[in-house]
Amino acid sequence: MAVEETNLQIQAGSEKRTYSVQEIADILQISRSMAYNLCRQSLFKTVKVGKYVRISKSSFDDWLDSKN
Repeated sequence: MAVEETNLQIQAGSEKRTYSVQEIADILQISRSMAYNLCRQSLFKTVKVGKYVRISKSSFDDWLDSKN
């Protein structure tokens, strides 16, 4: 049973839930400073963790899908 539990934990933890600002910049092919500007506009959910800004993957993906 311990092996099955470990496999479930690995699978559950492998789904990415946030993007970094650099990842947003890469996805949109824009500069990091422009990505920070988008974050400040509250177009999608962000959270500050220490000195880092993380963007909710689901809210960013929803925002991006609505632009098409």
